[in-house]
Amino acid sequence: MSDLRFKSVEEASARKPVKVNIPADRVEKYYGEMVFNRQKMFEYLPKDTYTALVDAIDNKKPLSRKLADSVADGMKRWAIDCGARHYTHWFHPLTDGTAEKHDAFIDHDGKGGVVEEFSGKLLVQQEPDASSFPNGGIRNTFEARGYSAWDISSPAFIIDGTLCIPTIFISYTGESLDYKTPLLKALNAVDKAATRVARFFDPEVQHVNSYLGWEQEYFLVDEALYAARPDLVMTGRTLMGHESAKNQQLEDHYFGAIPSRVEAFMLDLEIECHKLGIPAKTRHNEVAPNQFELAPIYEETNLANDHNLLLMSLMNEVARRHNFRVLLHEKPFAGINGSGKHNNWSLGTDKGVLLFAPGKTPAQNLQFITFVANVMAAVHKHNGLMKATIISATNQHRLGANEAPPAIISMFLGSQLSRILDELEKETTDEIVLEGKEKMSLEISQIPTLSIDNTDRNRTSPFAFTGNRFEYRAVGSSANCAAAMIGLNAAVADQLNSFADAVDKAVAEGKEREAAILGEVRRLVRESRAIHFDGNGYSEEWKKEAARRGLDVETSAPLMYDAYQRPETVEMFARTGVFTQKELEARNEVKWEMYTKKIQIESRVLGDLAINHVIPAATRYQSLLLDNVYKIKQLFKGDKADKIARQDMNSIEQMADHMATIKSTVEQMVDARRKANRLTDERTKAIAYHDEVFPLMEDIRYHIDKLELMVDNEIWPLPKYRELLFIR
Repeated sequence: MSDLRFKSVEEASARKPVKVNIPADRVEKYYGEMVFNRQKMFEYLPKDTYTALVDAIDNKKPLSRKLADSVADGMKRWAIDCGARHYTHWFHPLTDGTAEKHDAFIDHDGKGGVVEEFSGKLLVQQEPDASSFPNGGIRNTFEARGYSAWDISSPAFIIDGTLCIPTIFISYTGESLDYKTPLLKALNAVDKAATRVARFFDPEVQHVNSYLGWEQEYFLVDEALYAARPDLVMTGRTLMGHESAKNQQLEDHYFGAIPSRVEAFMLDLEIECHKLGIPAKTRHNEVAPNQFELAPIYEETNLANDHNLLLMSLMNEVARRHNFRVLLHEKPFAGINGSGKHNNWSLGTDKGVLLFAPGKTPAQNLQFITFVANVMAAVHKHNGLMKATIISATNQHRLGANEAPPAIISMFLGSQLSRILDELEKETTDEIVLEGKEKMSLEISQIPTLSIDNTDRNRTSPFAFTGNRFEYRAVGSSANCAAAMIGLNAAVADQLNSFADAVDKAVAEGKEREAAILGEVRRLVRESRAIHFDGNGYSEEWKKEAARRGLDVETSAPLMYDAYQRPETVEMFARTGVFTQKELEARNEVKWEMYTKKIQIESRVLGDLAINHVIPAATRYQSLLLDNVYKIKQLFKGDKADKIARQDMNSIEQMADHMATIKSTVEQMVDARRKANRLTDERTKAIAYHDEVFPLMEDIRYHIDKLELMVDNEIWPLPKYRELLFIR
């Protein structure tokens, strides 16, 4: 094992940037060339088909089967022209990844040969095996039928010679078995509810769209070193490893010069993204060594989510071309920052008005305050659910650490907006005055005057207002953004409908509409005051204060999932049409089961590494020390021999203690796992893994990390942090 390790380090050190095949054309020439976008639709579809399809997409109408046949024919011709030989329904099962089954464009021609064929029926619907994906008991093993159905709002694309058709995935009995189905329902609900409220200010509004801009953080590790770490290969994170003497404490990696090998990877990834219509825009070094970030231009939420899932798949493929492995785990290394996927979320009308952007007139500012107050109310009422949507076995390592938002949902609003809400709450004024960007001069002749935003940023807030949007910072780097977006958009839709009902009732009773709106806004600000916190979310004082305010302060991941079953949550999802109670119960079963399985895998890998890798290496080194002590005592006599050998004897004793503790704790962990596995209730089993198994894993790691500092470097069997974390 040591030979493999040092060979891996040597190989990784010798890496040179892989040459990237850069297109000769400018980005605008090849952008979206592998996407069946409107330009391709116009080129390959009959004019009446194109017009009808665009109308269906823009106005969220169903598509007739006759029209689907025409679309399928044009889509097939385009795909074959681009070199595609297969097609697949591309969907998002409850694994947090994507799924696809490829079929060739062929059918019998009746003459002993084949003909290229692709009908509207094949485009619109297929039948994946619904019992083979996580389903929470909705489908039994012998009940295999499920359906995937075309999502016309997300364009088809070609990757590796296969036409990928974004679809939903539902059971034979109609329940959703994926993330896209409830996401589309939540987006439809927020569209209707937000449009209803937006029409108080502009009767011309027809639709309100939800927008998402994700910021994808990730780590890169040399492939050779990755292969020499079974824990990385099996779990995506290091289950052991002492901190490197140098990690991120000098703060020299963040926004620093990008290593040449990494820059080549980033360029290659961006080119692939742009061909597939993913608007990758920003790239930079993140805080931790080997950590980086990619961010796109914001898009409509459903499309943005599809693009993020596609990106995660692309990253893995492109990284291997550059002799890297991508780590999307939220906490792959102890002692340094983990990775998130900040979800920048906003709402905008079909007339181009961002509803979270302050306006230039009192009416525009009232609209702005109205939507902010409703978001406050929704997040306050459902703060436990908001946390449940982002927690997982992997993200639990990151939340609550002093590098990521705490495991308490609060909202940062900034000084100016906070002041306005304070004034409204006190009823001292009906006037809403929001200042524009202030000017700041540094009085340096070479530097122009700067425009200062009307709100600062708060890195410790899990849900922060950042000028014209909210930044949901608690989402994990490996997560499907849809989980967070479903809960947020559904909760806001439900709150907006409640707000509109209250305003309509007040107007019917003779109140002026503006006064009715302002009155409801005041009430919401008062009632949701507890969710507003602009201070340090990392502090112990805030944890106590949050509990006093009645916010959800649960830190156990399995218990956080209970928020999905609370009566107010079930009723909210039912009112918005996003989930039935049966679907919620099934999803919770999946969440508890997935939590258990991930901790189970980690504990098995850790036990194997501890007993079969670490202990033998430590024993070998201990034997060398014993041999050295024996030789010293042969060479020297009496007190001098004892004095010379004392340090080695101390090391031998300490190592013996660590090894004995590791062995006994591994036995305890195995026993705890066996007891947990005998439990039949998924919730109870997940709690047992959280409370009984996981703490033992932490204890084992502590003693292994101590041994790492003691055992000879040439004997230690695994690449260390100092080798993994600094790309050469």
